[in-house]
Order: sequence, then structure tokens, then C-alpha cells
Amino acid sequence: MLTLVTIPCLSDNYAFLLHDDDSGDTALVDAPEAAPILTELDARGWSLSDIWLTHHHWDHVDGVAEVVAKTGAQVIGARADAHRLPDLAGAYEDGDSFMFAGHTVDVMDVSGHTVGHIAFHVPDAGAAFTGDSLMAMGCGRLFEGSPAQMWESLSKLALLPPETLICSGHEYTASNAAFARTIEPDNTALASRAAEIDRLRAKGQATVPSRLSEELNTNPFLRAHLSDLKTALHMKAASDAEVFAEIRHRKDSF
Repeated sequence: MLTLVTIPCLSDNYAFLLHDDDSGDTALVDAPEAAPILTELDARGWSLSDIWLTHHHWDHVDGVAEVVAKTGAQVIGARADAHRLPDLAGAYEDGDSFMFAGHTVDVMDVSGHTVGHIAFHVPDAGAAFTGDSLMAMGCGRLFEGSPAQMWESLSKLALLPPETLICSGHEYTASNAAFARTIEPDNTALASRAAEIDRLRAKGQATVPSRLSEELNTNPFLRAHLSDLKTALHMKAASDAEVFAEIRHRKDSF
């Protein structure tokens, strides 16, 4: 059995622990800062075996050195990003898989936010760790990649089983929901989800992870291919990638 734990870090980041109850092995996905991660491991009595990095940005890797020093965990990341990640014991690319405590971990290139950004899909956990690619109600800003790259990445993630938990890197969901409602003001599923997000945040509760099925119904960045949305944006003849680019442009100035 696999246990998933979400750890708030910094002001609005998340790290994740994935623990195999049978072997006792534990993987950490991203390390924004060491202290809350080490505290959670100590509280649960878990030993860390792996650190999986989605991309090189400081707010996902700054805690790696201290966590490795305290735990001896091996670091895994993208082969394409190895030159700007901490030293890697395992480097992978799109389509590769590796084993964690007897469970298959599938690596997906999800470039767009950065080039070389990867996601980790663990079918036995029903979870995908997407970093700053697909996010709750949104997607990462395009710092390095193109709209076409990000649309390809999101389209790839959209094909995962709809019950998949999307474990993304930030608590941006409330602002993402407010933006989404400017794109699809008549989306009743979106209105309902936005109200639930407000309720959770008022209690100080996390909105991450989220179900892929929710994202497919409410996240405008996954819905750029829909004819109704294209019509609403007066882009009926545009390609899916062009519509995505327009939505991303609007979010950048929202």
C-alpha cells in the first residue's frame, strides 16, 4: 500500500511524500525547503530513500542538499535538465520508467514552464506529480517553453485516467479559479468548484492535490480544444494550441 502526504513549504509551495507501507521506502517529490520535510519524516518515523525533482527552479530544489545530508536519499531527475539540477543518481527522459519499492514510476516530459520539466506518474498510487506543468485550475507560466510545447504536455497529461490525483507544486488555486471564470462564466462545474475552493481556503486547507476529472471539467488550460470555448473567445477557426496561447496570454496579465 502507498501513502501520499502533502507538505506545505515556503509561502505557497507543496512537496509530497510517497511511502510504501510494505518496504518502508519513502520518496519525496521536490524539496522547496528542508525543515518541514524533515519534520514530517521524523513525525512519521519514515526513512527517505528517494528525491524526485520535477524541474530546476529554486523553489523546488533549494532544500535538496540539506535533505540529502540528513537522509542520504538518492536524487532522480530529468536527463535533459541534469546540468542545472543537484547531482543525480538517476536521470530519465520521456517514456522511461523506473521502479520504486516494487511500483512502476512512469516519466513524462511536460516541457513548457521550463524546458526539461518532467512529471512522475505512479499508477499504483493513482497519482501524477506534475510540478508546475498542470496545476490545480491552471498551468505554469511559460518561462522557457512555447505555447505549443505546453499544450502538447497538457494534452499528454489529460490522457491519464480521470481519477488520477494531480499533485502540483503551488497553492494558486483560488486565483486560478477567479481567472477561469472570466473564460467560462457559464460553466456550472467551475462555479461549484470555485465555491468549494473558497470554503477550503477560508479554513486554511489545501486545495492540492486535485482529481484530473475535476481539471478536465473546470481548468481552461485543458479545455482549449472545445468548440464552445473557442466560440466564446471568438477563435472558432483557431488551432487548439493557438487558443491555449490566448488563454495563457490572458492569465499572464490577469
